[in-house]
Amino acid sequence: MVDSLGEAHDLGWTLWVACAHGNRDGLKSIRECRQRYRIDMSTLLWTRGRACPLARLEALMRCPRCGSRTVRVSFVPPSGRRHAG
Repeated sequence: MVDSLGEAHDLGWTLWVACAHGNRDGLKSIRECRQRYRIDMSTLLWTRGRACPLARLEALMRCPRCGSRTVRVSFVPPSGRRHAG
């Protein structure tokens, strides 16, 4: 099982983060933010460290477009390889 950012990087995983704020702000209807970004793993390693737990990344992210902390983090292993986990 892959638990840390360093392990995911070593295995060649790709990280995607998408805003999940939705179309409501309290009782108010707002335009849904649909931003999605591929995050550079090397930069993330420099800022968070190799030991950063993958489970903690969602809490550390914020959408640069709308500022929401409600995000979805997706790790995509390289195609063609099988990872134990």
